[in-house]
Amino acid sequence: MACLLETPIRMSVLSEVTASSRHYVDRLFDPDPQKVLQGVIDMKNAVIGNNKQKANLIVLGAVPRLLYLLQQETSSTELKTECAVVLGSLAMGTENNVKSLLDCHIIPALLQGLLSPDLKFIEACLRCLRTIFTSPVTPEELLYTDATVIPHLMALLSRSRYTQEYICQIFSHCCKGPDHQTILFNHGAVQNIAHLLTSLSYKVRMQALKCFSVLAFENPQVSMTLVNVLVDGELLPQIFVKMLQRDKPIEMQLTSAKCLTYMCRAGAIRTDDNCIVLKTLPCLVRMCSKERLLEERVEGAETLAYLIEPDVELQRIASITDHLIAMLADYFKYPSSVSAITDIKRLDHDLKHAHELRQAAFKLYASLGANDEDIRKKIIETENMMDRIVTGLSESSVKVRLAAVRCLHSLSRSVQQLRTSFQDHAVWKPLMKVLQNAPDEILVVASSMLCNLLLEFSPSKEPILESGAVELLCGLTQSENPALRVNGIWALMNMAFQAEQKIKADILRSLSTEQLFRLLSDSDLNVLMKTLGLLRNLLSTRPHIDKIMSTHGKQIMQAVTLILEGEHNIEVKEQTLCILANIADGTTAKELIMTNDDILQKIKYYMGHSHIKLQLAAMFCISNLIWNEEEGSQERQDKLRDMGIVDILHKLSQSPDSNLCDKAKTALQQYLA
Repeated sequence: MACLLETPIRMSVLSEVTASSRHYVDRLFDPDPQKVLQGVIDMKNAVIGNNKQKANLIVLGAVPRLLYLLQQETSSTELKTECAVVLGSLAMGTENNVKSLLDCHIIPALLQGLLSPDLKFIEACLRCLRTIFTSPVTPEELLYTDATVIPHLMALLSRSRYTQEYICQIFSHCCKGPDHQTILFNHGAVQNIAHLLTSLSYKVRMQALKCFSVLAFENPQVSMTLVNVLVDGELLPQIFVKMLQRDKPIEMQLTSAKCLTYMCRAGAIRTDDNCIVLKTLPCLVRMCSKERLLEERVEGAETLAYLIEPDVELQRIASITDHLIAMLADYFKYPSSVSAITDIKRLDHDLKHAHELRQAAFKLYASLGANDEDIRKKIIETENMMDRIVTGLSESSVKVRLAAVRCLHSLSRSVQQLRTSFQDHAVWKPLMKVLQNAPDEILVVASSMLCNLLLEFSPSKEPILESGAVELLCGLTQSENPALRVNGIWALMNMAFQAEQKIKADILRSLSTEQLFRLLSDSDLNVLMKTLGLLRNLLSTRPHIDKIMSTHGKQIMQAVTLILEGEHNIEVKEQTLCILANIADGTTAKELIMTNDDILQKIKYYMGHSHIKLQLAAMFCISNLIWNEEEGSQERQDKLRDMGIVDILHKLSQSPDSNLCDKAKTALQQYLA
């Protein structure tokens, strides 16, 4: 919205603007400073709690004039302070109001006001800045544009409890990501804010606590520093533990639990520390109870999910604390009865946000079931659980869909559940639907889960194949997102394991040799490894090996040569030699190796390599080539003897590695038979 009204206001707008609103703005231009001051005070009283009046004054151009008066050296401090108060009140209206204020460059004007020696004016400017920066339409970067602002705000922290409250609130809202954390940390945020945790003002303590939670999140540097900070002779973690006791306000308990959770996840506090096991975890479980408000239940469950996500012991403890698994089932029945919530506004709010509860429950179930089979069983046996997850897969909220897929993925790590519950509820159907058209973040988790559903013991494998999964997965291998390429090729690898010739042919046809070789030169190591795994699974059982090598032999041998010559790690070369060993097991396919002297020399080289894994893989190739029960074995043995392979076998039969020694002796017996 423009700040200066260069053209007359349209009559349609004017009809909405009352004469009294115009009167307020006109008084700002009075030549008598005292009348201007009174005009601003009257305007302040008129706009409190009146959004329509606020909008009218903004349309009539009050903001540029207020900012002008706020910045004028001739304005009295009292006038400047009242202008800042009115601007703060206007900012408390709608998001459009905040946008209008930002368009008029209010932030630089208020930051300039912080240089004043007058504390009341500084507090008014900070209060207004707090309101603007906590609005979702304000870019956080505006706080960091001028490098002098953060150190000046740090210096103002000592001025009053109001400067402390507002500045901490600004920091906690504007600290988004590692760059902001580093700026605040480097300017002494930890040292400057730590002592505020013992302030007499609850609001100051609370805002300081929130500051530490955003500073510590996924930040080992900050977290490691916080562990050793002393405030009045007490370490910060001990202060946080005191703040999450049951007699403290819920907001304080939750935020303290977040601080300790983030420090734990950043590696600053051990997962088996008493402050985590006996204090933080039980506090977060308490927050999940149905006595708590919706937002408290959401935050409690999501923070707990994050705390226990990587640690199986914490998952086990959480699962048996206060019947948590059953307690989470209530998240799907909310609100259960209208009469339970007498406040109509609260009911309306909760109905609009009930999906956040479902999202939080799915997240926590996913973390709980990440590792332990018994916990997964308990989750799945919770009333209508599988139906709820399946319903969650088609919810309109992307966040709920993502959380439901994550939950399903976590549970799909169970062999038992893949064979039973997942089959009973035909989970693969809604999952395939999700995969047709979803944002990348959902696709990554859904395709990862599909990898599990395509394992050879999964009853879902057949129907998934029949529903067009091959084309879908081949499409994923062309994604720009490496995680999707990995999952696409991984699922195809699982699909090809012990598969019929027809399925293997479908994979090769849909993928195309061009794409297969693009994947073999992919810069992502995981993609390369899974592609080699796919090739290895395609080239298994003799008829399949011979069939595939008869049509794609030349390209496959070319790719194998390139990888063995390239700068690849041991695992990649081992997989490649295993593919050669599979080719050497074919009836006709082995001739592609025997007629390729370059490949034979490479096998010989790896037999003498310093790494046992590569020697063993090369030995498999040789064993398959010289097996004397097969046609043409004599000629192959002779050719390999002429190359010096027998001498190497004699050497390897003396190897201190028993596995390698046995394989060499077995191979030598083929020459003696």
